[in-house]
Amino acid sequence: MYKYSVSILGTGFIGLCSAACFANKDIKVLASTHNEKKAAKINEGKAPFFEAGLQEIMDEIKRKMPHLLQCLTDPIRAVMETDISMITQGTPMREDKSIDLSFIESTAREIGESLKKKDKYHLVVVRSTVVPGTTRNLVGKIIREISGKEPGKDFGLCMQPEFLAEGRSIEDTLHPDRIVIGEFDERSGAMLQEFYEYFYGEHLQNCPILRMNLESAELVKYGNNCLLSTKISYANEFANFAQLVPNVDVVQVMKGVGLDYRLNPRFLGAGVGFGGSCFHKDVNAIKAWAKAKGYHSRLLEAVLGINDDQAVKIVNIGEELAGKLAGRRVTLLGLSFKPGTDDMREAASIRIVNELLKRNVTDIIGYDPKANQTAREVFGDKIQYAGTVEDALKDSECAFLITEWEEFKTLNPIDFKKLMKNPNLVDGRRIYNYDEFNIELPFRAIGRIDLI
Repeated sequence: MYKYSVSILGTGFIGLCSAACFANKDIKVLASTHNEKKAAKINEGKAPFFEAGLQEIMDEIKRKMPHLLQCLTDPIRAVMETDISMITQGTPMREDKSIDLSFIESTAREIGESLKKKDKYHLVVVRSTVVPGTTRNLVGKIIREISGKEPGKDFGLCMQPEFLAEGRSIEDTLHPDRIVIGEFDERSGAMLQEFYEYFYGEHLQNCPILRMNLESAELVKYGNNCLLSTKISYANEFANFAQLVPNVDVVQVMKGVGLDYRLNPRFLGAGVGFGGSCFHKDVNAIKAWAKAKGYHSRLLEAVLGINDDQAVKIVNIGEELAGKLAGRRVTLLGLSFKPGTDDMREAASIRIVNELLKRNVTDIIGYDPKANQTAREVFGDKIQYAGTVEDALKDSECAFLITEWEEFKTLNPIDFKKLMKNPNLVDGRRIYNYDEFNIELPFRAIGRIDLI
C-alpha cells in the first residue's frame, strides 16, 4: 500500500517526469491536464514527448504498477483524492518579455475549489518557475479567497524550485544535487521534507535540503538559471575574442578557467548559444520583473544580447568559409535546442534559420534524430527535413553542426567529403577534432581560427 498520494497539475517536462519517477517509487500519482488526447496517451503508458529515459520508466510502471500513475482531465478531483498537490504549469513569456502567470492563476483557482470541499489538511507546492511574491501573493491568496481556508492552518504552502535539465530530466529528478524548500510556515516545510526523505532515502546523505522562506526560494531558481546563462554567454564572448587572433583555442581557454576550484567547467562551452524553455524565458522574466520595480539589469541584457548574436556570428563564419550562401544548399545538423530531447523552444536553430532567410538562403535542409516532427511545427515549409544524415548532407555546400547528438560525433571528414557537393563544415558545438578536420576539408569552429 502506498504511503503518499500526490497530484501533479501540469504534464510538461517537469510534471510528467516527476510523476513517473514518483510512481516508480511506490507513490500514488494523479497527474492532471486539460488536454484529453494527452491524458489518454499517458494512461496508455506512452510519453507525449521525447525525453531521455522517460518512456522506459513509463513502460516499467505500466508493466508492474499501472495503478500508481493515472492522468485525469479533472484537476479538482485530482486534488480531492491526494494529500499533496504540485503545480507544474508553464510560465511562458509574454510579448513584452514579462512572465505570464495565467496558468498558475487558473490552477490556483482549481485548487481553491477543491479545498473548499475538503476538510483534511492539504499541502500545495509550487514547482513552476515564478517571480518572487507569486506563491504567497497570488497562489496562496487565490486559494484562501476561493476555499475560505487559511494557509498554515487549513492547508500548507511551499515553493520548491526544480533544477531539471531537459535531456536528463529523469536523472536529475532521481539524483538531485540539492533540494530547496521555500515554506509559508514550519509545518508546510516539514511535510514536504518528510515526503522527500521517503522518496530519496539514502540519496539525501549527499543531497542537502535547504529550507527558507517562499520569496527566497523563488529567487533561487532565477539566480540559478541566470548564472548558467551568464556562463554560456561569457564563454561565447571569449570565443569571439579567440577568433580575433591566431593561436588561441577557446576550448583550451575555458578548460583552464574551469579548473579553478572556485568555478567548474560545466556551462563554459562556447557554441551557438543557449535555448530551451527556461533560460530565455527566465532571464527575460526576472529582468522585466526588476525593471517594473525600477531596476535595469545591464548584466542580464548583455547575457541575452551575446546569446542572440551567436546566430549572426555562426552564419558569418559559414560565409567566410564557403562564400555567399544565397542560392546554395545549406545543411543544419541538429534542430532541437540540446541532445536528449525533441524540444524546439528557443532553439538556436530557429535563430540561425531566421538569419539565413534574411540573407536569401532558401535551400535549407535540417536533420535531427528526434526533433524533425517538432521542428516541422516551428518551421513549416521554410526548410526541408531529411530522414538521415546522408540525405541531409547530399548536394549541400555548407553544413552547420547545431546540436551535439551522439550520432553526429561519429562522423569523420571522409563522410562530409563523400556526401557533400562542397564539403564546407562549421562546428557550432566543438565536437570535432579541429586539427584532423581542418587538414582534411574546409572547416571552421566556434572560438578558433587557423593557427600560424
